[in-house]
Amino acid sequence: MKKRNIILVGFMGTGKTMTGRVLAERTGMELVDMDSLIEERQGKPIPEIFAQDGEAAFRVMERNLVKELSNRRSLIISTGGGIVLNPDNIADFEKSGLVVCLQATPETIFQRLSKDASRPLLAGDKKEQIRALLEKRQPLYGAIAHRIGTDGLTAEETAQPILELYALESRD
Repeated sequence: MKKRNIILVGFMGTGKTMTGRVLAERTGMELVDMDSLIEERQGKPIPEIFAQDGEAAFRVMERNLVKELSNRRSLIISTGGGIVLNPDNIADFEKSGLVVCLQATPETIFQRLSKDASRPLLAGDKKEQIRALLEKRQPLYGAIAHRIGTDGLTAEETAQPILELYALESRD
């Protein structure tokens, strides 16, 4: 029997990919990192997609991938931070599995991303961009039923309550 998916959403730098790796290892389910898959299919990194095609084009690619992945099972899905901008993405994912939002403070996010130059939405003053974007998206992240704060936690520590929640939901 194919299992429901586990979908990790949240702002960039909250630990979605690292936690996804731990979840995939512990469950034996396949990990799909949406941003990596889009890069692979487009043959270029996300900053290039944003620069050459624009954010709107990227969001269309992202939306199409959500539709595709929502029709599959037994996946751990690590989404991009902006997945919440389209409510249809979350609605589709909620039909296919457990959606968990990983959260962290702006300070933690800055610390995790301070040397990462691959984030097109953080050009310029990274600290200020993180604060502004996070503030704008917070109501969207806050609307996700299941949320876990990742400040000071390892990926293993973040994965544990997700596995417990998944086990509870799978019994229903």
